[in-house]
Amino acid sequence: MTHRSKAGGRVLSVDALARVEGEGAMHVRIDGGAVTDVALRIVEPPRFFEAFLRGRAWTEPPDITARICGICPVAYQMSACAAIEDACGVSVPTEIAALRRLLYCGEWIESHALHIFFLHAPDFLGYDGAIEMARDHGDIVGRGLAIKRAGNALLTVLGGRSVHPINVRVGGFYRLPGSDELAGLRPMLLAARGAAIETVRLVAGFDFPDFTQPHEFLALRPAEGRYPLEAGSIVTSGGLAFDVSAFDTHVVEEHLERSNALHARLHGRGPYVVGPLARYSLCSDLLSPLAATAAAEAGLGVECRNPFRSIVVRAVELVEALDEAVRLIDSYAGAPAPYVEVPARAGTGYGATEAPRGLLYHRYSLDAEGRILDAKIVPPTSQNQASMEADLRAFVQARLDLDDDELTRQCEMAIRNYDPCISCATHFLDLTLERTAG
Repeated sequence: MTHRSKAGGRVLSVDALARVEGEGAMHVRIDGGAVTDVALRIVEPPRFFEAFLRGRAWTEPPDITARICGICPVAYQMSACAAIEDACGVSVPTEIAALRRLLYCGEWIESHALHIFFLHAPDFLGYDGAIEMARDHGDIVGRGLAIKRAGNALLTVLGGRSVHPINVRVGGFYRLPGSDELAGLRPMLLAARGAAIETVRLVAGFDFPDFTQPHEFLALRPAEGRYPLEAGSIVTSGGLAFDVSAFDTHVVEEHLERSNALHARLHGRGPYVVGPLARYSLCSDLLSPLAATAAAEAGLGVECRNPFRSIVVRAVELVEALDEAVRLIDSYAGAPAPYVEVPARAGTGYGATEAPRGLLYHRYSLDAEGRILDAKIVPPTSQNQASMEADLRAFVQARLDLDDDELTRQCEMAIRNYDPCISCATHFLDLTLERTAG
């Protein structure tokens, strides 16, 4: 961290924002007591996955797109499968759909545990990171590891391994899990569920800045009446409701010179937010009774608009994912086959699922032989970029009396509210804060 005086102002440079995933930079300019510019620059090189997919077979996207992210590969696999199967006119049996939802629960469990305990909790407890926090709060860190292990175990049994699962294919799975394998996970999941309920109580007691997010929320809302995860249509807090196939009609992406990721906005409406706050605020009535009770005890209403309380919402979703995993295991009675055939055909298909960080959209166009002619992937963090910038503009403006060190710390914390996956959108974040007298 360096400070240097300039005529009429100060410049603060921070080389790295810790406890986020990916590389980016942020510039904040203050002139005469007013925030005049906030720019989130995603400087990680473009990943080119959409270009890699062109010309590949319709069966390949689940394996290729899983490599986009080591934290949420299942989200990419599930959205890819949904889009390819839509293009080919195939629906999977209910037993396969249930196993996909169970696999997705595993990803939510490990990802939310990682964020809550190792990326975000140190902010609220006053530590630079989880290692420093563990010296004084070994029980909290141990709880986080135990919950994450439960999610990883679920991913391993269903996905073949916990990172970049290899058992997912278009139409289902290469191999079905045995009932004894799933039953063997139940004690670990039950213990993790109890730990998750304690986690909600822990994080609900943190000290949260008074800050309200005005943006429009966007999330999936399933027709079958369960909390959104692997399926549903799109709804917003502004009253929009549309099928996933209409995503491109309602969402506009644009390139800004400062970023290697596209910015997204709702057509004619402006920035929007995806992720835990959006899901909870639009679908809190769909929580399981156990998760709903945890939310009520934590003081959450039917809506939450304070991004700093996102850690509480994630903890509630952790309870939801663990409770749902136990329910799915208890109701699993096997499947007639691990997959259904998905014959190639010409067409365009659309898929969206709820990654831990928010809605993830895929679109594929195929020719008659199943070759991919065009691919589009819109990850959660790129959808949230404009809202993150708007949050920081308002947040900094209300805290100009803070010294640079404390303002920088709180800006980093505000970014971590979103749990950004900058690698997906293309955390070390360079922050430059420039003050001038004006």
